[in-house]
Amino acid sequence: MAQTIKASAHVGPSPLSGKPFVSKWSSRYRGATVQDLEPPAALSLNPTDPISLALISAFERDYTHLTIVDSETRALLGYISIPLLQAQLDTGKVKPEDPLSKAMARFERKGKKYKVITMATPLEELEEFFEGGASGGQKQEFAVVTDEDRRFVLGVATRSDLEEFVKRRPA
Repeated sequence: MAQTIKASAHVGPSPLSGKPFVSKWSSRYRGATVQDLEPPAALSLNPTDPISLALISAFERDYTHLTIVDSETRALLGYISIPLLQAQLDTGKVKPEDPLSKAMARFERKGKKYKVITMATPLEELEEFFEGGASGGQKQEFAVVTDEDRRFVLGVATRSDLEEFVKRRPA
């Protein structure tokens, strides 16, 4: 089946995979960056914090993902997906009083290169990241937004944030 590419679509070699990436929404981005999504400030918790704190904090802020950082160095260790956490609670795999370390997804540091997403990252690159361009084809639901040096977690951008941005902008 042939695919038609509009002239306004971003087409080019992906710096992440070497394959061309075609943005389905580039005509609506018009130079916008992650900052234009206005991601809310990140809420980072520690691995020793109880699961109940993560649930309450996420509920109060309407967050779907929370970052987990080292309590001393503030290094990014991983994240909690609230829908997955709720499923683990429902099945009894974890309890509200358990530490987040029992339920968190840890970032693998060794032998893995991560795509740095900053406030200045173009939305075409963020879309490519969500579509699996940075992870060998594995789609992503969220991106941790950091400073250029990856020292500070500034926020979390989700696939739905990008979709809402596109809905608000005329074609």
